[in-house]
Amino acid sequence: MKNFFTTQFGKTLLIIIGTISLILGIIGIILPLLPTTPFLLLTAACYIKSSEKLYNWLLNHKIWGSYIKNYLEHKAIPLKTKIFAISLLWLTILFSIFSVVANFWVKIGLFLIAVAVTIHLLRLKTLRKNN
Repeated sequence: MKNFFTTQFGKTLLIIIGTISLILGIIGIILPLLPTTPFLLLTAACYIKSSEKLYNWLLNHKIWGSYIKNYLEHKAIPLKTKIFAISLLWLTILFSIFSVVANFWVKIGLFLIAVAVTIHLLRLKTLRKNN
């Protein structure tokens, strides 16, 4: 029995999902509420199952490749990236809580999301220059 993702339709679907994930990851570099690395890892997972050419392009890309390689090889992110991500996350969340959102429960939800993302980022190892 053939695996669905080994069919041409399945591979095409994975390429589409991977490309959407790549776009979200790129947007996540600018918007702190969208995490970059998980989307890029999803892209890599989709591409590795569907297109060796796209997977190799992604891993060797001068910008996106380093996110994936650092995470896959070291399970770590650079300190500068951690500081930037956490700072931008809290600036935008606090701005939203105090200036944009009116609903109390949405404010609580945003705060809890910020706490969870901060914990996740802090739990990741910090990539040192000599790694």
